[in-house]
Amino acid sequence: MLSVVIETRNDEEGLARTLASLIGGAVEGVVRDVIVCDTGSTDQTHYVAEHAGCHYVSGGIAAGIGQAKGDWLLLLEPGARLAEGWIEEVAAHTARQTLPARFSRARANRAPFLARVFSSNRALAEGLVISKRQAAALAKSAHSAEALARGLATRRLNAEIWVAPPK
Repeated sequence: MLSVVIETRNDEEGLARTLASLIGGAVEGVVRDVIVCDTGSTDQTHYVAEHAGCHYVSGGIAAGIGQAKGDWLLLLEPGARLAEGWIEEVAAHTARQTLPARFSRARANRAPFLARVFSSNRALAEGLVISKRQAAALAKSAHSAEALARGLATRRLNAEIWVAPPK
């Protein structure tokens, strides 16, 4: 079972798009719970999370990881959307691997080569599938989900993600 953790601040629209792409995983029984870690939103993020049936946590990523019920976590940025086929790939990965994993960018969502070279990379742009035990250990020194995901050796999943637009 998988817990989805989304750290957000003032991104109610992006959060709604991300939550919509998780519905299939909830129906299939892969997604056990969704935790929204709010770091000080002043918009309607709280209502979006509650109406979607998410656990709403005020605080950083460590608080969200502590609330997660699954043995594996899926960390996403608000606004990211998972493409069809992600459920099977994540279920297979969590059944056989211990390494964290990231999604592949959707072909239509990939930036041109030079734009990728000269842009700053966001560690959570491609999401992160990580064991709860490893995430909890990393969260002790990480102040955000982005910091937790930065610099990890990961495996590439054969499933696509539409990356959230940069803020």
